Amino acid sequence: MSIRTGHYLAVFYSDKTGPQWQRWLAFTEAEKRAHDEAGLAALAAWDATHKDSIVYQGGPLGPTKQVSGDGIADVVNQMTVFVVVRAPSHEAAAEMFVDHPHCTIFPCHAVDIMPLQGPDPE
Repeated sequence: MSIRTGHYLAVFYSDKTGPQWQRWLAFTEAEKRAHDEAGLAALAAWDATHKDSIVYQGGPLGPTKQVSGDGIADVVNQMTVFVVVRAPSHEAAAEMFVDHPHCTIFPCHAVDIMPLQGPDPE
């Protein structure tokens, strides 16, 4: 069993009470459509630029169920999208997400990048 190296999970966050969402919600329908079109084109360009580094395309995250000692509950969290990339270092992986369209065009406010640890799937 080999230990996974060079793979990083990126998780985008979107605070629906934060300034990015407030700005988004203030857009007219025409402005939202324009931002959607620009954002989708920018995402396609980002994907093309990083196609050799994308290990798993990931995608949007849905509603959250949380299991605790109190049972199962519906909760709201800020995680919205994820992707897995390959990079030579943690810093290099983080650099890939500077000015990412989810944060510059869409209303995500941050992205966490963390190494995946443990064995590679066999």
